[in-house]
Parts: sequence; C-alpha cells; structure tokens
Amino acid sequence: MSKVYAFMADGLEEIECLAVVDILRRAGVEIETVSITGDDWITGSHGIRIITDKLWKEIEIGEDDVLFLPGGMPGTKYLGEFEPLCEALKKHAAAGSRMAAICAAPSVLGDLGLLNGKKATCYPGFEEHLTGAAYVSDGVVTDGNITTARGMGFAIDLGLELVRLLKSGDEAKSLKAAIQHNAL
Repeated sequence: MSKVYAFMADGLEEIECLAVVDILRRAGVEIETVSITGDDWITGSHGIRIITDKLWKEIEIGEDDVLFLPGGMPGTKYLGEFEPLCEALKKHAAAGSRMAAICAAPSVLGDLGLLNGKKATCYPGFEEHLTGAAYVSDGVVTDGNITTARGMGFAIDLGLELVRLLKSGDEAKSLKAAIQHNAL
C-alpha cells in the first residue's frame, strides 16, 4: 500500500491536518507528517505546536505515495513557496499519482496548473486560484487523482474519502460508524 505524506509549515490549520492523519492511522494507512521548514516543530495558525514525523530532507517520495496539503494561513502560502514540494507535486501530477488538499491549499495545486479540467473545491475566497478547474461547492471532491476539500468542517470527511480511495468503501463506512460521524 502507498504511503501518505502530510506536508506541514508554520501557520497551518491544525485540525485540517491532524484529523486526516488520525482517520488514516485508524484505518491502518501509513502516513507521515513532514516539515518543510527544516525544523521538526511546527506552530499552527492557532498557536498549537506539533512535532512532525520527518523533515523534508528525510523522505523519498514514490510514485504510489499520496501527497496531502493541509490548509491554513500562512501555512498554505509557505507550501506554495517551497520549490522542492512544488516540483514533487508537478511530477506526481504528470504521473497521475494521488494528491489531496483542503481549505486554502487547493490553491497551491491550482497555481501550479494541476487542476486543469478537474472539478475542485476550496475555502471561499480562494476560487480564483483554482486555475483551469471547475469550482464546485461540495465539501469534498475527488476528480481522478486529486481530492480537494472546502475547509476544517470537512477534514474528517476528507480523511474518510482517502480511506475509501486507498482501502475500500466498506472500510470507510465502518470507520465512519466507529467514530460516530453522522450527518446532521
């Protein structure tokens, strides 16, 4: 099974990252949090300090791996400015490999031209950065190899969608029931 890398920078939205990490780990999906800053401690946009599993220089991304971008500001801005990550995203897109982004972070994919011809969603106000995409207001959208989510309120749903894609629909339904995640 592929590994998921969650890329982290100071100013990320903590829940958007950690809810997805938690859901995937509950499902037995291998996921590592990765700092792009050179420091293994990240401070989120709400002042929560998080220690990452790895530093960027310690990972080797494979074609079957999943690249995940949590949102938040200015974390999303830092992800989009980190050239090694942008190059990895472009290479991943060219190979048709799986990626996911939530909240403001789909803007990174859009600014790189990776959403051309795809349906995508994002946090309101970032739509103009979804270059070439057909914006939809759904909470979570998967189009081909790219999954996007609108914001923190959909972080658990994003995690469950990734479980569905990486494992099975039955696994996602079982986990949804186990965590008592029911639609209102």
